[in-house]
Amino acid sequence: MRGSSLATRLFVSATAWVVVILAITGVILSSVYRDATERAFDRRLNLYLRTLIAEVATPDEPPDRQFQSLGEPLFDLPLSGWYWQITRTDTEKGETRASRSLWDKKLPKLEEHGAELTAAGVRLGYVDGPEGQNLRMVERPVDLGADGKFLVSVAGDATEIFDETRSFDYYLGGTFAALGIVLLLTTIFQVRYGLAPLKRISEAIADIRSGRAERLEGQFPVEIAPLARETNALIDANREIVERSRTHVGNLAHAIKTPLSVIVNEASVHAADPFASKVLEQADVMRDQVAHHLERARIAARVTIVSTITEVAPVIEGLRRTMEKIHRDRSISIQTKADPAARFRGERQDLEEMVGNLVDNACKWAASRVFIEVTTQPPNEPGAGPRLRIVVDDDGRGLSEAERAQVSRRGQRLDESKPGSGLGLSIVTDLAGLYGGNLALGEAPIGGLRAELVLAAV
Repeated sequence: MRGSSLATRLFVSATAWVVVILAITGVILSSVYRDATERAFDRRLNLYLRTLIAEVATPDEPPDRQFQSLGEPLFDLPLSGWYWQITRTDTEKGETRASRSLWDKKLPKLEEHGAELTAAGVRLGYVDGPEGQNLRMVERPVDLGADGKFLVSVAGDATEIFDETRSFDYYLGGTFAALGIVLLLTTIFQVRYGLAPLKRISEAIADIRSGRAERLEGQFPVEIAPLARETNALIDANREIVERSRTHVGNLAHAIKTPLSVIVNEASVHAADPFASKVLEQADVMRDQVAHHLERARIAARVTIVSTITEVAPVIEGLRRTMEKIHRDRSISIQTKADPAARFRGERQDLEEMVGNLVDNACKWAASRVFIEVTTQPPNEPGAGPRLRIVVDDDGRGLSEAERAQVSRRGQRLDESKPGSGLGLSIVTDLAGLYGGNLALGEAPIGGLRAELVLAAV
């Protein structure tokens, strides 16, 4: 799919939205899961905190029985990452009791790190603990009146939060990546399926151009049906215009032919008169011009309305046999090399007229040999169709560059001794142009003139 195509635009825009939506959703889900993990961790810390506060609030218990009911072995494992600490804040000495896991270290105070008291009367935050550990800590000031004031703190290893969040992010990323691939594949299917009617219209129009159809047929979606309907209406209108033009040209030609015939007949009575001879000469030129433009109008109408497909090899073989019979008194050898698969996008009689003029001209000027080659060339640019290349070589005297330019102009002849009106090559040039092709003259490898005709192929 090219960057300027409608399918590419739809796919790129859909892909961009999928990526943006999945990225935003992933960030939101990751943030929500992290908050949920933190809240669960904080509930665990608060449970231990309330247990400690309850122990502090019952000073009648023997010292050896206090703080033994937390039920967490990690509080007894040195530097385990799980710690509690009770600090008396109403004395200058600041008595401190702590879990065995804290060893001889102390926990920092969240108040000193700028943490504010929540509505529940606690502070929450992250701090750096012993051995550089990252801790999630909760602390609460407790006022027992005459029994003293205390700051109770509980901290847990925050690695659990980070590991849980990281693991969730990995799973979430993998899931969203798979979902993204599925969505992109679905988008490709939707784009191809949705644009299929446009492809059908494109193929149908190509069939009309190649002569395989005359109208857009079949059922189209509601959004595309008006396009097909208007295209058919345009084809019908174009056909009507061309038919009217052909009728007008034919009427004009017949209107000219009648007085022209009268002029020729009257001049023929006085053929010995130089003036009459000049009239006859110019009348012949006028007749050739009328025939030429009638033929051009006829072919233009056919090309505009619809094209047919013509097998090239049989046409070349038929022309070879015909030209050998016409020029048999000069023993001209006509050799051919035609691609059997070559096909011309046009009518047979038009191809015969173009190639026939070239072969006839080559036979007139050849010394003994004419060579015809037919090949099909692949498209020379994206979106273009194949090209039909027909080369006609002769072994005559050839033409200079100036002479080649002169004979390409309508009615220009280099040798009046040769039969013809001088319109052959110009007719070929005009007809080739109507079919989107061209004629080029050059030097033939066998010594004479090369005429290279390029036309639309199938």
